[in-house]
Amino acid sequence: MQELHARIEDKRDDLVRLTQDLIRIPTVNPPGDAYVPCAEFIGERLRRRGFQVLYLRGKGSPGDNDRYPRTNVVARIEGKQPGPCVHFNGHIDVVATGKGWTEDPFAGTVKDGKIYGRGACDMKGGLAASIVAVETLLEMGLDWPGAVEISGSVDEETGGYGGVAYLAKQGYFSKPRVDHVIIPEPLNPDRICLGHRGVWWAEVETFGHIAHGSMPFLGDCAVRHMGALLDRLERDLYPALAAKRTAMPVVPEGAKQSTLNINSIHGGLGEDFEGLPSALVPDSCRMVLDRRYLIEESYEEVKDEIMEILEALKRERPKFDYALKELWTVGPTMTERNAPVVQAVASEIERVLGKPAEYVVSPGTYDQKHVARIGHLHDCIAYGPGILDLAHQPDEFVGIDDMVASAKVMAAAALTLLGVQAG
Repeated sequence: MQELHARIEDKRDDLVRLTQDLIRIPTVNPPGDAYVPCAEFIGERLRRRGFQVLYLRGKGSPGDNDRYPRTNVVARIEGKQPGPCVHFNGHIDVVATGKGWTEDPFAGTVKDGKIYGRGACDMKGGLAASIVAVETLLEMGLDWPGAVEISGSVDEETGGYGGVAYLAKQGYFSKPRVDHVIIPEPLNPDRICLGHRGVWWAEVETFGHIAHGSMPFLGDCAVRHMGALLDRLERDLYPALAAKRTAMPVVPEGAKQSTLNINSIHGGLGEDFEGLPSALVPDSCRMVLDRRYLIEESYEEVKDEIMEILEALKRERPKFDYALKELWTVGPTMTERNAPVVQAVASEIERVLGKPAEYVVSPGTYDQKHVARIGHLHDCIAYGPGILDLAHQPDEFVGIDDMVASAKVMAAAALTLLGVQAG
C-alpha cells in the first residue's frame, strides 16, 4: 500500500481545499440551506472523474419544500468486471453556528494544522477524505471489480429522513446494489464505530382544571401533577436506569448505562408574553422525554417503564390524568466485529497508525440506523477523522493529519473489500 499512501500524501493540499470549499457552502439545518449547490458541487466534481451522478430529492420528507428541497447526490463508478459495491456516505448538513466563535464559521480557516468551520469535524472533513480516497484509487488505474459509490445526503442532524432514510427506501442502501457502507463520522482516526444506542422520544401531558390564581383550591394544577411525575422519575426510574449496564463499547463511559434526559417542560402561560402573567391555575403541562437505551433492552421495556409510573400515579394521586404521545423511536444497532467492513478498516488502521483499532458505539444515533432498519444492510460502520466532542461546538475544527490518515485507511479498506491487492 506504499504507493497508495504516498499518492494520498501528495493530495494533502487538494484535501484541504476540498474541505474548505465544502465548509464555505453554509448548509445549515434547520432549515436546510444550500443543499442544492452543495450536492451539485460534489456531483460535478465526481462527474468529471467518470462517476454516474444522480440528484435525488427526498420529496415529502420533513422540511422538504421548493424553497428548501431535500436534495441528495449519489455518485457511482463501475469497475471493469462484476463484484461488490463499497459505499461512502457523508451528510452535507450542519447545525447552526451558535455563539462563542473566534473564527469565521464559514471561512474554512487553516491554522496550526487544523481547518476551522462549522461542519469541519461533523462531517465535511470526513466526506472530503472519502472523496479524495476514492479519487486516488481511480488515478492508480487498478483493475478492480465491482463498484464504488459516494453519496452526500441531507438532514442527518434532524433525523436523516430526507436523506439516508429516503435513499434507503428507494433501494440505495440494500443488496444487491450495495454490500459495504462506511460513514465518515468524526470518531477519531483510530476508532471504528460499530453502531449506536436506541432512542425513544415521547411527550407526556398532564391535565388540570383552570381557575383564578388567587383561589387555586377551585382548580387543579397540571404543573403540580407533572411535579409528581418528576419526583417519581427521580426516586424510582433514574436509579433503575443507572443500574443498567451494557456490553456495548459505548463512549463516553457515562453512556454505558441507560439514560433519560428531560428535554423540555412547558406548563401554564406561554413564554412569549410580556409584563406580568395572568392569575391562572394551569390546566396543561407538557414534558418531552429523551430516553437512550441499550442493546440489552427492548422498545417495549423502555415504554413500559414510563407507563407503569404514569398508571401508578393515576391510581394513587387524586385527579391525576395524562396523555402520552410517542414522537420518535429507533432501536439500537451494532455491527459484528467480524463483519468484512470492520475487519478491513481495522487492518488498515493498524497499518497506517501503527496501533490496533478501538471499537466504540455512539451514545446517540446517526444514519447507520436507516441503513440497518430500512436497507437491511448490516455491513456498515462509522469511521472518519475528527474528534466527536468538537461536533456542534464553537470553533469546530478537523485536523489535517487526521484527514490524511483516514483517507489512507478508507482507500486501502475499499480495495480490500473489492478484493484487490495493491502494492
